[in-house]
Amino acid sequence: MRVLILGCGYLGVRLGRLLLERGHQVLGMRRHISRADDLVRAGIEPVVGDVTDARSLGQITGPIDWVINAVSSSQGGADAYQKVYLEGTATVIDWLRSQSLKSARYLQISSTSVYAQTDGSWVNEESPAEGAGETGRIVAQSEMLLFEAHRSWGFPAIILRAAGIYGPDRGHLFLNHLRGRGAMALGGLQWINMIHVDDLAGMCVLVLEKGRVGGVYNAVDNEPVQHRDFFGWLKLRLGLPLPPMEDQETRSGRKRGATQKRVSNTQLRATTGMTFLYPTFREGYEAEIRRLGIRTCDGI
Repeated sequence: MRVLILGCGYLGVRLGRLLLERGHQVLGMRRHISRADDLVRAGIEPVVGDVTDARSLGQITGPIDWVINAVSSSQGGADAYQKVYLEGTATVIDWLRSQSLKSARYLQISSTSVYAQTDGSWVNEESPAEGAGETGRIVAQSEMLLFEAHRSWGFPAIILRAAGIYGPDRGHLFLNHLRGRGAMALGGLQWINMIHVDDLAGMCVLVLEKGRVGGVYNAVDNEPVQHRDFFGWLKLRLGLPLPPMEDQETRSGRKRGATQKRVSNTQLRATTGMTFLYPTFREGYEAEIRRLGIRTCDGI
């Protein structure tokens, strides 16, 4: 396969390596080619382009078998989300309509922020997905563009709704806590849904190979965790004190909004047979603790 990764960054490079290991040719698109040394080292062919610029997309030549849209908003607010997720998705759909996707696969990395539930209930792909907060609603609207394109002319879209991505040098709760800036929400009862970046990359490959065109899959690990249990585990492993409770002003300013839900990965596991490298946050953050060389309470 000749595979194009749009927004080939933190996730895209890892995904590209997996695809290369399977014998595929991989192109990684970024807006600035001067920052592409890591792509070259990984064996990914760098290309310059912007999902919001149809002209730059039109410069990508040759047949493309699979396309993965892994573009992010770079921590931006609603305006950035509007441009990247909504306008960008519309531009990519229009561009690909004129292309011949040989094996008919387009994968969009979406977000579990489309679930706005606030009662701590379990949600799956059949649950209402109207968007949490302004940015979550924009992501939900970008999904609707894909659904409509699939219904109206068979656009080969698959959507992967990723939870909070963590891994080497990522994971704001963990990193903030190490810096003494951690905080617990809802009296420690806030639910967190996470996925390690390497498992997310593996999910992308499996969904491309086995997923249903027009389908939606949740990309989360096997165990949602509440703040009190997450920070409690870090206290046992690292001897760190529990952080203070989050104030209302901080909570109300969150990009994802004040959601409270547990996201199920049952459908993805049943479809792909996914085997996790990091089934829960414990395995994932244990690996990160070792990578960083942080001394644990047992001296290891």
